[in-house]
Amino acid sequence: MRSEAASTPPPVPPSVPGVLTADDVVATARSIVAQQEPSGAIPWFTPTGGVAGHVDAWNHVEAAMALTVAGLHEPARRAYTWLASVQRPDGSWPAKWVLGEVTEPGGESNQAAYVAVGTWHELEMTGDEEFAKAMWPTVRRAIEYTLELQTRRGEILWIRHENGVAADEALLTGCSSIYQSLRCAVALGERLGEPRPEWELAADQLGHVVAAHPEAFADKSRWSMDWYYPVLGGPVRGPDARARLADGWDTFVVPGLGCRCVSDQPWVTAAESCELVMALDAAGERDRALKLFTEIQHLRHEDGSYWTGWQFANQRHFPGDRSTYTAAAVILAADVLADASPGARLFKEIAGRRLGPSAPADPDACGCALAPVRR
Repeated sequence: MRSEAASTPPPVPPSVPGVLTADDVVATARSIVAQQEPSGAIPWFTPTGGVAGHVDAWNHVEAAMALTVAGLHEPARRAYTWLASVQRPDGSWPAKWVLGEVTEPGGESNQAAYVAVGTWHELEMTGDEEFAKAMWPTVRRAIEYTLELQTRRGEILWIRHENGVAADEALLTGCSSIYQSLRCAVALGERLGEPRPEWELAADQLGHVVAAHPEAFADKSRWSMDWYYPVLGGPVRGPDARARLADGWDTFVVPGLGCRCVSDQPWVTAAESCELVMALDAAGERDRALKLFTEIQHLRHEDGSYWTGWQFANQRHFPGDRSTYTAAAVILAADVLADASPGARLFKEIAGRRLGPSAPADPDACGCALAPVRR
């Protein structure tokens, strides 16, 4: 298959006027590379205060995506190469590694699926179909693993434990992310001449359950991610998205500081804030997104990295690390706000198809009569 990498102009790092320059974004990306392990793995943080940060597949992929946005292609490709090399035969990855050793062997569904988002993003950003073709078996196995955990109703159980037993709960945040992953996997298969219509049906059912069946998910409502992820991942759009974000705004957003990680703690985090920025933009709330992105810059370190969070009751950074996933979220949010790269609309549309509500593929499975969905 032809590679288009040579004919695709390299992306220019994004800038957000008055907030971050392109050089600022590159400095943030270099703070990720500085913590990348020789293998290519990207941990949450290098050992800090005697504590080593762990690696998980989801945040690793997010960091690789950010490196590509900033134009740091070699470390991004090393990240993807490492991830493919450590995939298990069943298509999953361990939930955690620390310093190269597996510490939590269970395979989480959203972590497996996210490689599809990263691979599609890399293809969009570089045009390199040879890379996408090489990653396709990894993506295919990961999606097959994920869908083995889908219930008949449509939600996807969050983990298969080391003993082979699946959890009995699904998580709203994880399933919202998996919805985007499935859409990317479908687009990737079509681009490579490997269509998977059954994946599209699975995505339709999952997206419907995320948007319409809160009873399908474990109650994690104190976490801000459960508030905004149904918008960020794509199942909720239009008036429903704006209403959802408005309903939780006063609970989770601290004016001038950012978004709380959890509702009951005086703690704002840059990663959640930047994910909320992208969700706001996807919902058409660009001015509010830009304001929040500007406010979170108080967590920027002079070297371009970002403190993970700020405990505003005690007036100190908490925890005391500058995490790679936080830097990655900042870069991806900057790219969304700049809206200039081929991957900048990843949270709005995939392969020209807008993300949004889905009619259930099997309305009997979720107890719904097939009805038009609001778009």
